Amino acid sequence: MARSGKKQRSMALYEAILNLKDLDECCKFFDDLCTSNELRSMEQRFDVATYLLQDNVYLEILEKTGASSATISRVRRNILDNEYGGTMRRVILRQGLAKKEESGE
Repeated sequence: MARSGKKQRSMALYEAILNLKDLDECCKFFDDLCTSNELRSMEQRFDVATYLLQDNVYLEILEKTGASSATISRVRRNILDNEYGGTMRRVILRQGLAKKEESGE
């Protein structure tokens, strides 16, 4: 029988992430949790999102990250332009990795 709907999200993982002590522990935690390819993919998508918020053009982002134009477009559409992208945008801005759009810089 086919599954109906989406499986409910387990909050234990997210609570564990919030309890990580420092950057070193965070890196080790994700090394334990994810494969090398999964980590590289997440890191690449975060880098792409950061470069997009810095107003880099696709060719520059491709050269800096090695991401395909399809990945760059997907990040633009799925992470930055939709309702779920607000958090990614806020985190990148909070870290000072991109210019603040509101200030007109």
